[in-house]
Amino acid sequence: MLDSLRSVIQFRELELDPVERRLARVASVADLRRIAKRRLPGGVFDYIDGGAEDEITLGRNLGAFADIELRPRVLRDVGEIDTTTDLFGRSHSFPLVMAPTGFGRIADPQGELAVARAAQRAGVPYTLSTMGTRSIEEVAEVSSGEKWMQVYVWRDRGMVKELIDRAHEAGNTTIVITVDTAVLGRRERDVRRGFTLPPKIGPETLIDGALHPSWTLDFLRSEPITFSNVTSADADGSGTAVNLAQYINSQFDPGLSWADIEWFRSIWPGEVVLKGVQGVDDAVIAAENGVDGIALSNHGGRQLDNAPTPIELVGPVAEAVGDRMAIICDGGVRRGSDIFKALALGADAVMIGRAYLYALGAGGERGVDWVLDHLVSGLRQTMVLSGCTTIADIDADLVSPPR
Repeated sequence: MLDSLRSVIQFRELELDPVERRLARVASVADLRRIAKRRLPGGVFDYIDGGAEDEITLGRNLGAFADIELRPRVLRDVGEIDTTTDLFGRSHSFPLVMAPTGFGRIADPQGELAVARAAQRAGVPYTLSTMGTRSIEEVAEVSSGEKWMQVYVWRDRGMVKELIDRAHEAGNTTIVITVDTAVLGRRERDVRRGFTLPPKIGPETLIDGALHPSWTLDFLRSEPITFSNVTSADADGSGTAVNLAQYINSQFDPGLSWADIEWFRSIWPGEVVLKGVQGVDDAVIAAENGVDGIALSNHGGRQLDNAPTPIELVGPVAEAVGDRMAIICDGGVRRGSDIFKALALGADAVMIGRAYLYALGAGGERGVDWVLDHLVSGLRQTMVLSGCTTIADIDADLVSPPR
């Protein structure tokens, strides 16, 4: 009897590492989100998860990918699969860029450092945000991988040039100028929470902290969260809590225009990417201005609600600008099949932001490793099942355009 039971029943080894236990139950980015929601204080999770106003665009970013149907081919000899790709003449293990996201340390004490290290291991570029909680120099110390620097354009252009000079000195190859934040979108979850960065401590925060003891202990044990790349603005990295909307609306330059792009090109020797392009007309102007690449992006649905979704723009923009510049699709990517769909419609690569923040909140650096492996594995699987052996094989015949 016992021998029969032993032959059909096997007990799992007891896993003592809590991070490994959590990740063992993860099958998708949606699972990472669920775990992050449980582990993070409500205000922190809502800052990561939330969008502008009614969050219509936030939802449509995901739904638009689901509306694209795959058209697989069979009997194509897919015994060998190669996901490597070139972007700006440099090879990467697969066509993905880690998008810039501010305030990484609210999800995990290592914050941007954890993401940069994971990106290096995966062989993809990492983009540090101007509003990061780790500095350009700190990231350079822990990562020898390809590094990009995101630039918010401040009223103080001397500060902008200083930031760009530091990025060049630290070995960054590309600057990503965010062009969709003339003012901050109305993020109503943050309004309801009275959310500030770094978080203020109040009665509701103490209660929320008690309900999330792991995050709270990590937060209390770590050095204060500061704006590590801001050296000469009013919020100068001192750790003073600020209302994000008020701060951005007072510091960011709403006068940014196409005339400024030439100035950026004159002070930066590497590639220039514009992030936040949301229409064919502006994509064409970007190409005419000699921009090296654009990230089609609605800021993850966090700026203008009811803005177009990036994946719906990829085809028309690719048709309009051809190969004059790189096209990156930023927003809503949760699976390798989403990467496949974006490439098929004409993108050169995709960006992810929330997906790795959920991973960071759920499992720290190992969570980010998990999500990157999940995406490249999903891309490989989709390529195999669609009859593609290289990235160059992925074309518009393999998808139905968004409905």
